[in-house]
Amino acid sequence: MDRRLFLSLAAGWAAWPRQARAVARPPSLRRLRLANAHTGETFEGTYRDDNGPIERVIEELCIFLRDHHSGEKTQIDVGVIDFLADVLDAVGATGATILSAYRTTETNAMLARTTFGVAENSQHMYGRALDLHIGSKLPEAMTAARAMQRGGVGWYPHSGFIHIDTGPVRNWTLDERGLDDLLLYDGRHLQMSRNGDVLLGGPWRPLSVQQRLSLQRQLARAEFVARTGGIRFNR
Repeated sequence: MDRRLFLSLAAGWAAWPRQARAVARPPSLRRLRLANAHTGETFEGTYRDDNGPIERVIEELCIFLRDHHSGEKTQIDVGVIDFLADVLDAVGATGATILSAYRTTETNAMLARTTFGVAENSQHMYGRALDLHIGSKLPEAMTAARAMQRGGVGWYPHSGFIHIDTGPVRNWTLDERGLDDLLLYDGRHLQMSRNGDVLLGGPWRPLSVQQRLSLQRQLARAEFVARTGGIRFNR
């Protein structure tokens, strides 16, 4: 055998086990540092090691990410925790503040009635979504999360948070600024009929609190459907 060919093959055989081990290497340690905006609780620690998610730590996270209205918890999708960790790594952030995680059906229904942009069939109800704030790097985090194509990414610039979930890949932006102006491009005002429908025309009259909430819900849902092609589960 040609000596150079022999040496080349020998070098390849020697390198093969190291390459195989590198390819098969389990995920490295993953850490998170989180604060819960509603309970004041904090979490800091390693939730994943070379053997995968650490069961007792994931249980801690399920408690930390519980529905703060009812106190109920569910099994949080590890995928959305990984999504969060990767977004933080991508922008060089050291931690995040969690604004919303798991929601019971009852909590979500209550929020859908009273809060701008809450979907009736939210990924939060399945433990697959997080709303978070990370300071000045929030716009950068939103861009990074959307580039990952890992699920839903909602951008709420006026409210100052992003939503991430492990549902279908989709993006949306909702901002409640300007709704109280209630003006269309042709200068006509929006009105609320007696049955709650949105109408055009007529002189401007101040809306009641209930009318503004109803209008905000209708506009939020209309914008969401327009941006997502009709998928009805965002937040």
